[in-house]
Amino acid sequence: MDHEQSLFSLQSIATIRSCYPQRFGIPRQAGLVKSATATINFAATRDNELALRDIESFSHLWIIFLFHKQNYTGFKPLVQPPRLGGKKTMGVYATRSPNRANPIGLSAVVLDRVEFGETEIKVHVQGGDFLDGTPVLDIKPYVPFADSIAQARSDWALPIEPAMAVFWSDTAAAELTQVDQSTAGTSGLKLLIEETLAQDPRPAHERNKNGKAGQTWGARVGPVDVKWQVQEGVAEIVSLLVV
Repeated sequence: MDHEQSLFSLQSIATIRSCYPQRFGIPRQAGLVKSATATINFAATRDNELALRDIESFSHLWIIFLFHKQNYTGFKPLVQPPRLGGKKTMGVYATRSPNRANPIGLSAVVLDRVEFGETEIKVHVQGGDFLDGTPVLDIKPYVPFADSIAQARSDWALPIEPAMAVFWSDTAAAELTQVDQSTAGTSGLKLLIEETLAQDPRPAHERNKNGKAGQTWGARVGPVDVKWQVQEGVAEIVSLLVV
């Protein structure tokens, strides 16, 4: 017998302002880029102020959110995880693919601080994998005694490979000095760029390849467009452009 399908009405409680304004380049899991910063912005209402009371008693939070910019048109029960090179097919419920029956994401992040303003309440977090503008459905505290399971196993989702080395060309290094860090939307822009590219955001089928000579990749990170090339497993940043 088919399970009954019900429609539920959900509303976002807040909006994420992230250092990643485009999907390409976002780390594939939370916690991989520790310098990635974001704020979860609530309207400065009395209810929201009360709902956030004592949240700073916790060092980490679970963020439940919507993959609001997914472009798939229907449910796909089989996906090809990037971790497996994008070639092996697995059931979507055995993966963390964003192409799900319901486009709901779950990420654990570090809570930095809560800032109460006249028009907005900002929950500052670190280590997220969020696209700028992401709608938030709920926030729950990370509780170590319940959420950390020492005996848990993940047969194919193993610890990440060593990060790709990242170097700066003289041109890119000079261009970085011209970026107004006070308006960058993130602290430590140099580290953020390096940690982001170290995760090798290229498509899975392009990994472990040198690619065409001179092939250039680009991604938005914070306030800049970053261009880089990969040779012999090493990324070289060739230019930055403030946008």
